[in-house]
Amino acid sequence: MPTYKTTTVWKGGHLGEITCSNGARLEFSAPVALYGQPDMLTPEDAFVGALNMCFQLMFIWSIEKLKLELISYECDAEGFVKELLDRTSTFKKIVLRPKIEVRNCSEAKITRALTLAEKYSLIAQSIKAEVVIEPTIRFVE
Repeated sequence: MPTYKTTTVWKGGHLGEITCSNGARLEFSAPVALYGQPDMLTPEDAFVGALNMCFQLMFIWSIEKLKLELISYECDAEGFVKELLDRTSTFKKIVLRPKIEVRNCSEAKITRALTLAEKYSLIAQSIKAEVVIEPTIRFVE
């Protein structure tokens, strides 16, 4: 069974550093609204980003498996937080808005690729937030 490990180190105030098992190292902070530093990775952004990255990689995988001709792919992701009565919060919904450009392909095949990407996304399958996919597809001849 694959495992993934990270280590965090407190750097003072609301600043930290995370080191991933693959060697990547990033500074992070709390959101500015929670006394964090601006222009820094936050856990919330990392959470939404993890879904966006995983979905993209699984979409590329599905495109390759279906032998489709992908011209370009870009995806905005937006996480919606619900504040609860006890002053805790949770991600209620994350919307992925992929912009896809393909050549010599039917809409049905792209829809299949999107479905496979969500099905095989470890992150999408591991979170309780609703995942909504709102693609924009451009077909090039």
